[in-house]
Amino acid sequence: MIAASPLSKAPRGKRDPGSFDNLVFWSNLMERVFRSLFPVFALALAAGCSATANLPDAEPAPEVPGAFAGAEGGGGHEPIEWWGAFEDPALNRIVDAVLESNFQLAEAVARVEQARARARIAVGARFPMVQASLGVNEFDAPTNAGLGAQLDELGLGSQVTETFGVVLPDRLDLTTYTLGAEFAYELDFWGRDRNAARAAGAERLAQEADFQAARIGILAETVSTYLEIVDLRRQRQLAGEVIGIFEEQETLATERYEKGVADIRELYAARRSLRDGQAELPLIEGRLADAEARLWVLLGGYREDLENMIPDALSPATVMAPVPAGIPADLLAQRPDVGAALQRVEAARYTVGVRRADLLPSLSLSGSIGLQSTDSGDWFDSDQWFRNLSANLLAPVFQGGRLRDQVALAEARLDEAAAAFGRSVVTAVNEVEAALTVLEANRRRVGLLSAYVEEAAAEAALQEERYVAGVGNYAIYLAASQSLVGARSALAGAERDLGYARLSLHRALGGAWTTEGAAMAGKGDARSAAETQLASTYTE
Repeated sequence: MIAASPLSKAPRGKRDPGSFDNLVFWSNLMERVFRSLFPVFALALAAGCSATANLPDAEPAPEVPGAFAGAEGGGGHEPIEWWGAFEDPALNRIVDAVLESNFQLAEAVARVEQARARARIAVGARFPMVQASLGVNEFDAPTNAGLGAQLDELGLGSQVTETFGVVLPDRLDLTTYTLGAEFAYELDFWGRDRNAARAAGAERLAQEADFQAARIGILAETVSTYLEIVDLRRQRQLAGEVIGIFEEQETLATERYEKGVADIRELYAARRSLRDGQAELPLIEGRLADAEARLWVLLGGYREDLENMIPDALSPATVMAPVPAGIPADLLAQRPDVGAALQRVEAARYTVGVRRADLLPSLSLSGSIGLQSTDSGDWFDSDQWFRNLSANLLAPVFQGGRLRDQVALAEARLDEAAAAFGRSVVTAVNEVEAALTVLEANRRRVGLLSAYVEEAAAEAALQEERYVAGVGNYAIYLAASQSLVGARSALAGAERDLGYARLSLHRALGGAWTTEGAAMAGKGDARSAAETQLASTYTE
């Protein structure tokens, strides 16, 4: 073996890893490394302490009223499992199942995980990059094509070497082993990487707020669909009762026509009413099938307990109590869509800082350090180490205005995000105001229809007594019964709308709809206990 490098020296003997010489070697090596990298650490510290005056001022939040005009009573909004006020075990089971197996929630969890990964990547860019390297370089060539050919050109060929008793081998071979580490670091003088990390962190928070909004939306759709199923089942039952009354009226009209007491128009009218009632039933059954299918999708598809989850008899309680709405300022903390819009404003602000920093010079450091030898046993020889350190200063001179256009683009996106935040605040306040008004209107409507049902029931009972006593007309009794069924149908629809109104108000007020740490097992790669996952914090 012929050494081709001054670093490839003959070994002086094997070192004992625990010997004093070995300790001295490592001490000297670390001292050399520290001296080499000290400028890097000093500049990095200076960069970390540098001020970032590249951020625009934060946009002020839109003004909100001091109180909601339609609010009743005091107290703040308490949205935690508010659907428990319906006192319906079937609804509670369905909500728990949706939190466990809904696919949209699993997608939202995956999007949050992606945002977290992007935030970690952005944070990692602020630290030096270090890569370990282990290399083996083997060189093998004929002597007359390498060193021998060059000696012949210089007149120092084989005749001269033989004169001095030096015989060159037929081939030259050399194996070099290298063990080292490479590093690279760009000094963040102007806060570009810091602002990029902050922007990614704000986007992560916005994505987590989007998850909260998606969860509220899915639970709201679940409750709404359940109330729709309850109403359609009631309407189907009431439609059957109406059809029975129409059949009795048709039979009575037929008898009257056959006796010559009534003309054919009365019989046709009775039959037409019967056919209309019978035609309404398939429509109700079709809407019911559609609502149940939508509920199955929310539940994540096929489940073994689907048949037992919704029994035939569903009877959620009618809740007439008002909903404490708190104050409009609470919406800035409660509504996840408002929180997401605010975080996106912050992300846009930090992005402007990143783009402004691109206009300024950047200083990057790179280098390598390690050990090199023709014998791997000499890696711990202090004479076999090498190092390399370089610094590059890059300043933009001419790029056709692209960097300034990037700044203008970032500033325009900041204006867009600020406008979106203002719109979300204004929308939230007005949605609550509208929901309060609609809730109060539906409460009054349910009260009026409840009184109407009581009156219709009393009238039907009176006509039944008169008919049984033989002093009343059967047709009048059937008409009273039909009015009672119609009143009950209207009341069922009003109670459904009241549930929708409460749902709209709770959704408009936002907040956490489930207890902290509620488990939600996603599909595919999404993990369970999503609420617990989303509680982790982002370290800048």
